[in-house]
Amino acid sequence: MSENTGTGGLTDFAQGLIARVVFYYIGLAAAVSLTWALLPAGGRTAVMGVMSSLISFRPTGAPGLKLDSIGMPTSSLAVTSFQPLILVVIAVTSAFLLALPVAWVYMFTRQRKGYRPSDVHALVLMPVVVAGVVVLVKNSLPLAFSLAGIVAAVRFRTNLEDSKDATFIFLATALGLACGVQIEVAAVVSVLFNAVVLILWSTDFARMPPSLEGARAKRQLDRATAIANRTSQFVARLDSEVLEALAPAQLDALENRLRRRRADLTGAGSDAKFDAVIRILTNDASSLRAALDPVLESESKRWRYRGASTNEIGTSVEYELRLRKGYSRQSLADTVREKCAPFVVGIEIVETDSDSE
Repeated sequence: MSENTGTGGLTDFAQGLIARVVFYYIGLAAAVSLTWALLPAGGRTAVMGVMSSLISFRPTGAPGLKLDSIGMPTSSLAVTSFQPLILVVIAVTSAFLLALPVAWVYMFTRQRKGYRPSDVHALVLMPVVVAGVVVLVKNSLPLAFSLAGIVAAVRFRTNLEDSKDATFIFLATALGLACGVQIEVAAVVSVLFNAVVLILWSTDFARMPPSLEGARAKRQLDRATAIANRTSQFVARLDSEVLEALAPAQLDALENRLRRRRADLTGAGSDAKFDAVIRILTNDASSLRAALDPVLESESKRWRYRGASTNEIGTSVEYELRLRKGYSRQSLADTVREKCAPFVVGIEIVETDSDSE
């Protein structure tokens, strides 16, 4: 059994959508033609009389219409009292049927970026509302002015994420207007618009050229590399790939080299002075140092590791440091006990005036 790839599935979906839209329009046209063909001559006369204000062409075989002094058909089959209601039903139904494939195409072409269901609903409902309003006001100048005042008073607030969304909304409004005036124009606009959108989508029209796409991809890669090279990630990789393989003597030599390098960069040369020595008795020297170094970094002006010695009691770790102004030995001892509690057995801080190396 062959597996369907993502590209193949997308292609099948595209072909299925195009076929569905094409067959929808063909079926809609066939249904209208068949209904017209099955109507008797009198029924055609009545339909043409009712829809005389919605279409501008006369189908083959349609008999001539006799109009009265106000432009209404005089045929006995024309139910003139229900003509406004019938016109609204026809216009609204036509708007819905012609807007439905537009909503399908919109959902398909926006599936990669995503879309809001409310936008899809608007594409279907807006032509329906506009068509009904146009049928209502197109023969009444006072109603038209009243509608303009109402629309001006009501503000529609929406944020469209893409300029193409605005085009679809404008098309939905145009379909509603056309269905209220000339349905055949609405049908042509719906078909041609969907055809153009699908052609632009399938050909990737206006896609960024490969040369520019490559430059943009390179900038993104450089940005990602810069983020990956942040200090914390660099130190973590150095610790896992280099420091773990070093012997204790090598680590001590590396520490002295790093201390001298830091002194050169910060301006604290070999004449830097320390005014205290902190000795900590611990049961886990490595864990203590991992917890103690950040504390000394924040609580002292400068510090350096002197070494460690082991006896029958445990391991004693020594640091030289210079206290910050306003800090006392007791406050530093309390802070170390609090933040390094699991590894501190005893602590001693003594003052000294010895210079650093």
